[in-house]
Formats: sequence, structure tokens, C-alpha cells
Amino acid sequence: MAREAAEKPPEEILSLWKREQAQLKALLVEQDTEAWQRDPAFSGLQRVGGVDLSFVKGDSASACASLVVLSYPELEVVYEDCSMVNLTAPYMSGFLAFREVPFLVDAVQRLREKEPHMVPQVLFVDGNGVLHHRGFGVACHLGVLTDLPCIGVAKKLLQVDGLENNAQHKEKIRLLQAEGDTFPLIGGSGTVLGMALKSHSHSSKPLYVSVGHRISLESAVHLTRSCCRFRSPEPVRQADIRSRDYIRRTLGSPRPPTPGQERSSSRTLDSSGEGRRPCLAPDFRKNLSVPHEDGVGRGLFRDALFRLKELPSVPSLCLYHERGLGLSAALCTCRSDRLPSLRHVPCCMGYVVIF
Repeated sequence: MAREAAEKPPEEILSLWKREQAQLKALLVEQDTEAWQRDPAFSGLQRVGGVDLSFVKGDSASACASLVVLSYPELEVVYEDCSMVNLTAPYMSGFLAFREVPFLVDAVQRLREKEPHMVPQVLFVDGNGVLHHRGFGVACHLGVLTDLPCIGVAKKLLQVDGLENNAQHKEKIRLLQAEGDTFPLIGGSGTVLGMALKSHSHSSKPLYVSVGHRISLESAVHLTRSCCRFRSPEPVRQADIRSRDYIRRTLGSPRPPTPGQERSSSRTLDSSGEGRRPCLAPDFRKNLSVPHEDGVGRGLFRDALFRLKELPSVPSLCLYHERGLGLSAALCTCRSDRLPSLRHVPCCMGYVVIF
């Protein structure tokens, strides 16, 4: 998940976010709750999931939210859901969930409605769980809201409760020699917040594993190790790969997208990896074509954008351009004061304006 800093939200918003974190934290479960978790071989575990957000290059507000489900222990992708989203909440360390989790919850809900038998029995999250400023990171937030077991897996150490990436910490990393070696992350309060794990024999950098929800740290570390073909757990790695690929295919497609497929797609895969049946997003209420043939400059596209201000209501807007013109590039040809509502445009990828 690529993140960029943004303007700090007002103090009243931060207070609300802290209050909500505290309320949800009261529902957090840090122990094993499923029979398969208590079996050393994870007997009964058949589906593991992973989530990720990948951002459009040069646009910190447009991203692709991805949910994948893999078979276990084969680690083959059996379901994927990708959706272009617009992030309106700013990124702030310690409050990532309020920026990204709503879209991941939506993806889980779509899966529950369309393919309930494919719902994962555990979710891997590219981020922290209880290893967090207030003990309630993005993996905890997603776990409590979806009521699914969740594991937080981070590539960098979040320096909280006295944890520091200092010489002593680096020496502990150096002593991780074999795949599966670990050391506990003990905060200044004496609490074990997570575990550093050498997840692959060829990786010199550990993963930082922490409890998200409804799983113990021991089970979380054990399962993370068993799901790693490379440094990152395969569910997270596949979610990242497929979200980036979806952005490339969607923004770089030479042909205009079919109405109803522009912003999201999900599919169940058969054993060969081919999609059996697409699950498409509902049709949009209106659409407006903006011609942009070869040889026609940005001016025509710009003028079409200006005409949008005459519409009585634009509750949700997507801009599309046949050559994949990015939103930032499109808006640089326009006066921002003429198009104030475009601050909240989700994405730009084709040639049709959907609103």
C-alpha cells in the first residue's frame, strides 16, 4: 500500500477517529477462535485472503482496492475483486484505517453477497494490527468490522511504545539466520506487540507480524510463514500484483471500457486461473460521451469538462479518456476554480464521463 502524507485533518476529526478506534478496540479478540487455528497443520483451513490498495502514479487520491482469495495450502488464487476508488480522507500515521478500510470492507461485503462460499477464513493485511500507537491498527479495524480473523503484516517497523529501529534492533535482525526465525517485539510497557519474522531464506529483511483480530500471535506467525513463497505472504503479494495490473489494464487500455465495467470487477477463478464468471458492478445512472478522436487536442476534452458545471447535480463522477489521460493531466488544462467538484473525482481511465 503506497501512502502519501497530506494536510493534517482538523482536531475535531482526529478526536472522532480516536473515539471510534477506542470503541472498536473494545470488540477486539486477540486469541484463537477457530478450530483450525489450534491445529499445528491448520487442518480445516481452505481459504486465505489478502487485501491491498495500489495508487495511481502521481495521484494520491485515486487507487485500486483489491481483495483476493487463495486456496490453502496450495496458495492458488480462486477469487479476485478489484475496484477503482477515490480516497477523500488524508493519510495520517496511526489513522490509516479511516482512509483505506471502508473500501476493503466493501470488497468483503461484495464477496459475501455474490460468492458466500468463497469468503476467506482469515485475511492478511498489508499493515499493522495491535502493533500500533493505540493498539488498534488497520488489520484490527478491518477484522472487527468484517468479523474475520485478520493478521497484520508490515515490512517496516512502526516505532511505538519504545520500539526503535536502532543498532540493537538491527543486531537482532542480523541474528535471524534461517527461514522461520523470529524475535518478539517487546514495547517499553513490557507488552509483546508482535513478532519479527524471517519469512524467506533469501530475504535479509524481516516481516513484522501482529495480531489483527480473532487469532493469537503464535498462530498468526505460524500461518504467515506457511503462506510465504517470497518475503511477503502470498495473499498480500497477489492482491498487490493484481491491483497494480488492474490499474495498468484500466488506465492503459486502448479501447473504451464497457459501461458498467469501468470502476470495478470481480471474478471467481477455476483451477487453470481463468475466470469462470465475471461479477460486474451495477450500471451507472447516466453517462455522457466525450469525443476525443485521433488528432483532437486536450481542448475539446477540457471544454467538455467545463460543461459539467451546468449539471444540476454530480454526486459521483468518473472521468475517462481513451488514451488513459490521468486526472492530474486533465485538470492541469482547466481552471480549478471552474471545477471545484472535481476535487472528489475517483479516477480517470478511458473516454466516457460517468456521473
